[in-house]
Amino acid sequence: MKDLFSLNNKRILITGSTRGIGRLLAEGVAEFGAEVIINGTSQAKAQLVADELNAKGYKAHAVAFDITGTQAIQQAVDHIEQHIGVIDVLINNAGIQRRHPFCEFPEQEYDEVIRVNQKSVFIVSQIVARYMVKRQQGKIINIGSMQSELGRDTITPYAASKGAVKMLTRGMCVELARYNIQVNGIAPGYFKTELTKPLVENKEFSDWLCKRTPAARWGNPEELIGAAVFLSSKASDFVNGHLLFVDGGMLAAV
Repeated sequence: MKDLFSLNNKRILITGSTRGIGRLLAEGVAEFGAEVIINGTSQAKAQLVADELNAKGYKAHAVAFDITGTQAIQQAVDHIEQHIGVIDVLINNAGIQRRHPFCEFPEQEYDEVIRVNQKSVFIVSQIVARYMVKRQQGKIINIGSMQSELGRDTITPYAASKGAVKMLTRGMCVELARYNIQVNGIAPGYFKTELTKPLVENKEFSDWLCKRTPAARWGNPEELIGAAVFLSSKASDFVNGHLLFVDGGMLAAV
């Protein structure tokens, strides 16, 4: 039981892990013994992060690919499986945000949000899962959002994309659980990240958030690491189709 949360001998691919929450999760799971594969759109940036982690004594690799391109994903996953090692855990972390009033939201930007936040989760998971099915083992973790449950001004497409990620998680669970694959999600509340910087710096919004959240504060990104370790480890072997909200109690309050 003492090794229940150990990630030794686990290889974890994290999309969008050259910065922000993805970068933080990469180092977090590495501290628990995981070998991590850093992903981004730039090989140079991914290699820089991998080098930083390796310099700290962790084991990391850099594999850049476009998470919205099926051919690029297939080539990258094939390369990882054949030359680096099997992907034990996939964390679908990459995502974007665009803000406009609903009636003024450009169709092109809507398509971009859906393609990156929703479609990429489907494609990357499908390609990685094919290998996991053959091995009859694996874990997939989708980074969702509290916005899968709540709407907010100017981010309707983002909320729609994260609502779809929630249902992708459940649907994938239903189809993949029979192959000993666990598919779960982490849904952060409001965290201080590059994506939320405009809101953090908005005193009116921050004051409202602290009053609205039972914990009375913004979340610190480091507080997401525990959820990622749990869902990547043996401790979650019978947890499937679950969306774990890490939100300071916001969804529990009215």
